[in-house]
Amino acid sequence: MSGSVGEGAWLSIIALSAWAILAFGAYRSYRIDTAKTLRMALTWAAIFTGVALLFGLVL
Repeated sequence: MSGSVGEGAWLSIIALSAWAILAFGAYRSYRIDTAKTLRMALTWAAIFTGVALLFGLVL
């Protein structure tokens, strides 16, 4: 069974997909335009990248 995905892994993938769809639907209910969504996504990506770089320098 090398290289195959077990039953528990498939269940996790399906559950995470369902949660992602639920979160996306909740976000879309706020009717935020695409430009603001991209700006927020880039801001969060910059924050996480900065924190990761900071931890990389410290540790």
